[in-house]
Amino acid sequence: MAHYAHFALARAGDSRHAGAVMTAHASVKLSDMPGLPVTGVLYNPRSHRNRDSAIVEPDYPVIRVEQPRRRRDLKDAMQRFVDSGVELLVINGGDGTVRDALTGGAMVFGDDWPDIAVLPRGKTNALTIDLEMPKSWSLEEAIIAHRDGRRVQRRPMVLEPMDGKELTRLGFILGAGVFLAAIESGQDAHKFGAFDSLAVAMTTVWGVTQALFGGDKNPWRRGVEARILLGEPMTELERSRYGDPRWRAMIFLSSLSRFPAGLKPFGDAEGPLRIAVIDHLRRRIVAQMPWVLRGNHSDRLVEAGLHRRSADRIELDLGGRFILDGEVFAPGRYCVTPGPLLNFVVP
Repeated sequence: MAHYAHFALARAGDSRHAGAVMTAHASVKLSDMPGLPVTGVLYNPRSHRNRDSAIVEPDYPVIRVEQPRRRRDLKDAMQRFVDSGVELLVINGGDGTVRDALTGGAMVFGDDWPDIAVLPRGKTNALTIDLEMPKSWSLEEAIIAHRDGRRVQRRPMVLEPMDGKELTRLGFILGAGVFLAAIESGQDAHKFGAFDSLAVAMTTVWGVTQALFGGDKNPWRRGVEARILLGEPMTELERSRYGDPRWRAMIFLSSLSRFPAGLKPFGDAEGPLRIAVIDHLRRRIVAQMPWVLRGNHSDRLVEAGLHRRSADRIELDLGGRFILDGEVFAPGRYCVTPGPLLNFVVP
């Protein structure tokens, strides 16, 4: 889960604590610029690229900064943004911070979301790669871009537990089986200083090696017990004849279009939700994995158990853990649908 320090806030006319989101090279005098928005910042000081940021005082009077200590504090933090009339929500952190911000925001914004800007400060920043954001984007630049920049629309996925026992989450990338093993391996890559595209490349090479030479009990080959239903009416995703028919080696869902290292896991599939599934890690598929991840397609790959589909509703009945934007979830039945259409501010 994402971690947050104690919350601080700066109301209109009080910028004493807002400097926590700024870096030492900040020099733009925002108070001299007309037409800038009332801004709310959800700040995660534990995000990878925030840890060494120096605190300076911003010259901007209409900003509110929230640093919720616990996830259950997110709704109240977002409500304070609503009460303050926030026009721009700045999410300062990585993929997990984005997931938590959107989940908390869905509780209070409904269909009336403010514009959103994301400062890529985490170990992984898949959304900002999709948005083609610069890594060094600052809070000042995001505020100015609200006036002078562009808007790009994206829909997160809504993950709803079908037993109603867990909180509904919003996020952009969901995976199980080999994907979960890859994420856990990526954490090891982070320990060696590899992030974003480099971490993806290292994980891909390591995963292909494990899948080629590992046994069926290897986590890179084992997969997850799963039943997958698509669309309306819900029809079960077909399965090849290879491997245990109850299991799928890899499940990957997303509403994004661009991925780190130029990967195209869904090939040419288009739609609000896209899913890629590999039934069983046969060596024919594993040996071609670098080309598969680049979006290549062939009838032989389909026959070997590679599926790429799009849908407006996907139901998953999973017998193992899975991951949504860095958070691991328990086995169970879940429904995935398109979320609200959000406007992201870009340069």
